[in-house]
Amino acid sequence: MAAASSEALGAPARGAFVGVVGPSGAGKDSVMSRAQALLRRDVSIVFPQRIVTRSPDAAENNVSMSASDFERIGKGGGFALAWSAHDLSYAVPVKVDSLVAQGMVVVVNVSRSVVPALRQRYARGVVVLIDAPVDLRRARLAQRGREDDLAVTARLKRAVGGFVPADADIVIDNSGPIERSAEALANYLASLTTIQAPAENA
Repeated sequence: MAAASSEALGAPARGAFVGVVGPSGAGKDSVMSRAQALLRRDVSIVFPQRIVTRSPDAAENNVSMSASDFERIGKGGGFALAWSAHDLSYAVPVKVDSLVAQGMVVVVNVSRSVVPALRQRYARGVVVLIDAPVDLRRARLAQRGREDDLAVTARLKRAVGGFVPADADIVIDNSGPIERSAEALANYLASLTTIQAPAENA
């Protein structure tokens, strides 16, 4: 059965799902964390945790889940979006649909591969691309220390078919101070909450 769109769920026009995408090492989680702190007083912007089949990592906003539980919940329709990358499975819990339907701006780090599904599922599906030069991304991945050099190189070479930067609604260059990138993201997210529903019969 096809997933119901947020429009079918009765989402107000100002509710939105924001998928933050970008290549490994671009600093997506760091920028999102700083932006979330800047927006802590705005209860209409939420940053739900995504699900991943990996041990917990304090550096990322994830809920750890076993592969068997992931498969079971996915078959039961428990995910709004799901994808695989780097031998891991990731997902966004289906509960985010109700948040969008309530008029919230929901912000999640997702794969570029799910952008078409994101656009199809949500009446206001927004894509933010966070990027940085490859040399800087390599240095960040090495500093993270999670993978060896071969794995880091594989991450940097990973191509995502069907996505180009032009598909994003906004591109944030995270090669400079992270505070600048976080402020750019926070300002953009705040702008989405100011868009009001159109008047009836307009």
